[in-house]
Parts: sequence; C-alpha cells; structure tokens
Amino acid sequence: MAAALSKSFCLGYYFLLLCLIGFISHPAKAAVKKYLFDIQVKNVSRLCHAKPIVTVNGRFPGPTVYVREGDRVQVNVTNHAKYNMSIHWHGLKQFRNGWADGPAYITQCPIKTGHSYTYDFNVTGQRGTLWWHAHIFWLRATVYGAIVIMPKPGTPFPFPQPHREETIILGEWWNNDVEEIEKQGSKLGLPPNASDAHTINGKPGTLFPCSEKHTFAMEVEQGKTYLLRIINAALNDELFFAIAGHNMTVVEVDAVYTKHFTTQAVLIAPGQTTNVLVQATQSPNRYFMAARPFMDAPLTVDNKTATAILQYKGIPNTVIPILPKLPAPNDTAFALSYNAKLRSLNSPQFPANVPLKVDRHLFYTIGLGINPCPSCLNGTRLTASLNNITFVMPQIGLLQAHYFNTKGIFRLDFPDNPPSPFNYTGVPLTANLGTTLGTRLSKIVYNSTVQLVLQDTNLLTVESHPFHLHGYNFFVVGTGIGNFDPKKDPAKFNLVDPPERNTVGVPTGGWTAIRFKADNPGVWFMHCHLELHTSWGLKTAFVVEDGVGPDQSILPPPKDLPPC
Repeated sequence: MAAALSKSFCLGYYFLLLCLIGFISHPAKAAVKKYLFDIQVKNVSRLCHAKPIVTVNGRFPGPTVYVREGDRVQVNVTNHAKYNMSIHWHGLKQFRNGWADGPAYITQCPIKTGHSYTYDFNVTGQRGTLWWHAHIFWLRATVYGAIVIMPKPGTPFPFPQPHREETIILGEWWNNDVEEIEKQGSKLGLPPNASDAHTINGKPGTLFPCSEKHTFAMEVEQGKTYLLRIINAALNDELFFAIAGHNMTVVEVDAVYTKHFTTQAVLIAPGQTTNVLVQATQSPNRYFMAARPFMDAPLTVDNKTATAILQYKGIPNTVIPILPKLPAPNDTAFALSYNAKLRSLNSPQFPANVPLKVDRHLFYTIGLGINPCPSCLNGTRLTASLNNITFVMPQIGLLQAHYFNTKGIFRLDFPDNPPSPFNYTGVPLTANLGTTLGTRLSKIVYNSTVQLVLQDTNLLTVESHPFHLHGYNFFVVGTGIGNFDPKKDPAKFNLVDPPERNTVGVPTGGWTAIRFKADNPGVWFMHCHLELHTSWGLKTAFVVEDGVGPDQSILPPPKDLPPC
C-alpha cells in the first residue's frame, strides 16, 4: 500500500522531481537513485567568446547528484568525447568498493570514447556536501558537479533549519583547450598558462570583460537564513570567499558537521567543501559574493576575482552591487587563524572517533625538483615528489593488479620516511636529493591506525599543498610552521575534537599530521589536489590489505569494468 501511494504521488511532476532528487524515500529500505551522465563536447560562452568544452549532459557545471544517507546510487556514464574519461566521487568512502572510486589507472581503466560504465555504490554513514569530477588529465577543469547527501528521514540538521539552500561551486576557466595547454607546458618542461578567469557556478562575474551575462545571482528575502554549500573545484588555487556586508557561520566541512563559528571570509582549498549559514538581515540591496586566490609562497599570484550577486527581493538589477573586503592574497595570518577554528562537532550523535593509539607512523616530505628532459625547450622538466619519489602512472588499474595479483605493475616498498633527512624548510635548495621515478605503494595492515605527517620542503620553493586521500576521512590532529618535531609537536595534538576531512592543506613551509583507521580494504590514491603538482608526480597510493572477516575484503569487480 505504501509503495503504491508513493508511486501515485510520483506521477505528478512536482513529486516526480522530489523522488529523483531524494527528498522522498521509502522508510523501510534505501532508495536506488539512478543518473545518466553523457560525456559530450559543447560550445559554451564565457568572457568574450564561446569554445567547445567537455561537459556532462551539456551542462557546465554538471548536474547535482541528490541522495539520502543510506541510498544506493547508480550513475551510468557514456563517453562521447574524444578524450578517455573517468569520474571520481570525491569524499565518498566507497567501502570495499574501490571499483566505483574513479581515478584513472588507480581503481579503474578509463572509459574510452563510445563506451559506458556504471558506477554503483552505497552512501553509508555520510551526509552533507561532497562533489564529483573527472579524474584523468586536466579534464576536471570543466567536468564537475555537486553531491548533496541529505540526512536520513526524520534526522534534523544540528543547526537552525535554513529557509533555502544554494550550491556555490568555485572554479577556473581557460579560453583555450585546457588539455592542449597542459600538453604544451609538458613539452616545454614548464608550468602551463594560468587560467583566464575564476568562476562561481561556472560564471566569472561582472569584473571580467564581456561577462555581463555570465554572473550568477541568488535572491534572498529579508530576515531569512540560507545554507550555502561551497565547493572549490578550481584546478590550482586555494580561494578566499566572502559576501559583502554579511558574516557566515561555518557548520560543516567535507561533509562532516563542525562546531559553529562566524567568519567574514572562508578559505577553501581545491577539493574541499564548506557549508555556511548566511542571514539576510542587512539593508535590502545587491551584494557581491566574491572569490580570489590565496597564495603566500614566493610565486606569481593569480589575482583574478570572480563575483556573483546576493540580491534582496525587490531590489532592481540596475543597482550596483557592493564589493566585499577579501583578505589579502598573501594573508597567512588569516589562513592559519581560520583553519585553527575548525573543530569537529563531537556530539553524542556525531562523535569524533579519533585514533588514540598509532600502529604505523609515516612521515612524507613534499618536494619540487628539476629533472633532465632532452625533448623539453630548456632541457629540463619540473617534477614533484613524496619522500623523493616521483610517482609514475601505470598502464592498468592498480586495484585490478592488486585484486588479481598481477605482477610487475607496482612495488610495495614506498618508504615510511624520507631516505635523507635534512633541514626541510631552511634555505632554498635546488638539488633533487636523489629523486627517483617509480610506481611504489605502501602496504597497510587492515584495521591498523595510521599517523601520517606531511612535511612541506624548500626544494626550489615552499608552497601550500592540499592533499586528498581517497576511500577515507581522516582527523587533522596537528599542524605547524617549520619542521615537524617528533619529540615536541605530538604533545600539542588535538585528540578530542580535531576537524575530520578528506582533503587538508599543508601550510606553506610547514607540516600537517593526520590520523585514520585503515578499515577500508583496497587501493586508495593520495595526491596533491593542485592538478599542476599531481601531473608532476606528487602522488602515491596505499594498499590496504583484506581483513579476516566476511565483510573485510574487496568486493569482486563489476562485469562492465572498463578494460585497458
């Protein structure tokens, strides 16, 4: 009877829409949400001209995936573009199911032109804002979208119920084919050209030429509270975000609820998400929302500011919006202060289960270097490394090689510590310190607890690095500037309510310590989420062994897993 009623309701357009996006679900069992992703090239107009870009369903950004906690999701991806494709569901843990994780040549071979693959996964124990994006080459420049996971029915938010919510996706825009730009940079051995604009929901805003029609606007009503789901989909920039005249209350990061705090600006690294509450209690007017890069390293700052508009109901479009006061591009003090305020909610309903005992201590140094390159313009090529190892992508999926015990694809000897300790953040160094190329992974015992310290170095230059770990959330138990001191710094770790994330920024010239429990068997990628650094080799992977229990091993691969 209940199923018949649910079906009759969904026959109406309004209720059909609600069924599709997940606001109606059967209370007795999880719903199956199905999506079709058609990878296609479409002409899209931004700035002063249109250009063909790779899109999902012809949209930029792509469609939002709406689900509820506990749902099963099936996304059939058909590739009609000229490039191979894979989709990563960023932040979804994919328990025992790395086949649905998405990074090309790590958990799957890419979907070739003219072929399809269905990502089939469960959303378990997670709720909040995540996102999806292409995970091959630089294609995530245009192939990305939001994932909104609503709580189970009857479970309220641990903050005031908003009147309405809006997704805000921060990105970058290139006037030319980003893949060709990246290839040109590789041939020269130099960084590719920086983006031509930053975007908010795919639109650069009125501060850019020829962009009057390309400005996102959000209408609000006086006295109402709004939830903004903010995602940084930019390839290479940490971003500040602010709204003129309005404070924001942070309530969630990376789909984990936080203790609430109020701020005038948000700092968000590529790959991260942040949910904020905004109260429309200012004088009715038009206010700019704005985003621009944070860069406190001695490098060229890409200072392009994207804008959108928060507009009170009844205010005409002819009113000139007010600009917010964003932190300075090199405002390190704001960045450190902002990140220090992030704390897990750690309530009885949403506890912070921080590992207190550590089974495996890892210490990874982050280095930039210059390697010989006879085919490059100046005879050298910029590279990046972890513990002096520049990662080489395999030709078949690492998960497939691990599952079927295929020999010769990777080695399990990634070092737990750098081979040659040195003054990591001292005077700038130009040597590579013996950097080697290789597909070397680290094996982790199932259910063991891991502490990983990521240490920035001054090899060529210090720089901030947002690191993303697939398959897991982790607790950010400590961070600092300078060299990590294993005798003194652990005493200052927060083991009570540290922020729980899937992507964390390693500060410029500093370190970050994370902890996680290795309870998800499989092969899980870890990499810098600056696409420039990832393409230079700043990445590795963990092989988490199977456990002994019936639910502690990798699930079999799906029949439609793309071949290599």
